[in-house]
Amino acid sequence: MRKTLTALPLIALVVAGCAATPADNGANADAAEPIASPVATLAREAAVPQQAGDAYYLDAQAAIDAKITARGLRPAKNVILFVGDGMSIPTITAARIYAGQKRGVDGESYKLTMDQLPYSALSKTYSHDAQIADSASTATAMISGVKTNSRTLGITGDASYDNCASVEGNTTDSIFEMAEAAGLSTGLITTARLTHATPGAAYSKVPNRDWEAFVGTGGAAADSCPDIATQFIDWTAGDGFEIAMGGGRSAFLTGGTEDPEYPGKTSDRKDQRDLIADWTSRPDHKYIVDRAGFAAQDFSSEDKVLGLFEPSHMDYELDRADDPAGEPSIVEMTRAAITRLSQDPDGFVLLVEGGRIDHAHHAGNAARALEEADQFDQAIQTALDMTNSDDTLIIVTADHSHTLTISGYARRGNPILGLSSTSLDGSPNKALDGMPYTTLGYANGPGACTVTENGFDCSRKDLTGVDTTDKDFLQPSLYPMWSETHGGDDVAIFASGPGSELVSGVMEQNEIFQVMGRASGLVAGPEGE
Repeated sequence: MRKTLTALPLIALVVAGCAATPADNGANADAAEPIASPVATLAREAAVPQQAGDAYYLDAQAAIDAKITARGLRPAKNVILFVGDGMSIPTITAARIYAGQKRGVDGESYKLTMDQLPYSALSKTYSHDAQIADSASTATAMISGVKTNSRTLGITGDASYDNCASVEGNTTDSIFEMAEAAGLSTGLITTARLTHATPGAAYSKVPNRDWEAFVGTGGAAADSCPDIATQFIDWTAGDGFEIAMGGGRSAFLTGGTEDPEYPGKTSDRKDQRDLIADWTSRPDHKYIVDRAGFAAQDFSSEDKVLGLFEPSHMDYELDRADDPAGEPSIVEMTRAAITRLSQDPDGFVLLVEGGRIDHAHHAGNAARALEEADQFDQAIQTALDMTNSDDTLIIVTADHSHTLTISGYARRGNPILGLSSTSLDGSPNKALDGMPYTTLGYANGPGACTVTENGFDCSRKDLTGVDTTDKDFLQPSLYPMWSETHGGDDVAIFASGPGSELVSGVMEQNEIFQVMGRASGLVAGPEGE
């Protein structure tokens, strides 16, 4: 289904390279310092992707080209895209206060790593068919440069949801495919399933994001449309991913196979193909499933590493210590990925997704969402520590927002997860019904009701004496839903390094692809330059 990229004349990029220097194998170092390698001249073929005629693509291309004309453009050897899934602006604010308070300092004035990147903008997240988008369409916008239909991956808006027959002729080339075609290294890190929407946009072309382990029967010509896990293993771009780590093991195991960590849990696949065996049968392809395997892997080698640490999503950070087999944190995976990818003198493109920020929000669980956001921010610091700002473009953003709100008149220093209080003695403020309320809440979600023997009790609860900072506490919500929804408000973009000067103002989300592509020399401009 994938068309060949149209290559244009070579573009010479002169950059100062850098390589990570791990203290041991690159995965377990407490810190890593960037080491400048000799100045290298990189000759890259700027290419025209197959979606270049799409109207959304053309508009974004023109917008970024105008900025380049006005501001110039510094070349980037490496690109790292950090996506905090569901990391709305209120999430960033709350995470900032949470992170500061967790460290025993003033939360309101605390600075997250992402806060300190020199360029910022707002991103408009609507999709081709939705005012409030999902993670598949928004990931496709950032990674392939087009706005598409919600719930679809790697295809344009001309294809139809759940219809395999509509995919042919409407696929896109992702920034990862273009990087591989140009000889760069590529990697994916996520705390969600590796086949989930955000990482899936890097390599898959499907009209239904739920086809992670098997293709549904509702779509036309469904048998012609491979599932997402199969597309990962069969990905033909360049020599394939150098490293990919996250959850989602169940989509790769032969149908009916028991999970190696959880007795009784079997594969989600419906066929008898062993995708793990297909991966490990290739030279220098390694597979790891637990913390022991992660610790043993030499990430400074030329091994191609697939790490699948859970059958589904990885554990929340607040629960990770309870995993018997153990799994690495997003910080450790980021360090390992940069160590591995930095072995390539030609440069790399890396995606790091904090996928479980979104899941905690859907659960109405602010404590876990904010801890995930804090860990995500620490991964950004790791990337800054291991790379050189002269040659590495780092973009930090979210795919969409959520309905989290910060409200009331809480005093400075009031616990962000606590009850709203203006009093120095900490006594809570009261609403008109005489009951206290939390600073954080959701417009909708499971926190509106509790399940009872007779159904649901949706009356407002008296939170007097309740520990609202507990990791299992669900923030109150305005109206009840099993799962809290996404929000339609703009999200933030932060950036540093070559090309970051193009991040400003209010941007269409698919312009992020153009920023990455033009700065890296992988994507051609309007006239093929």
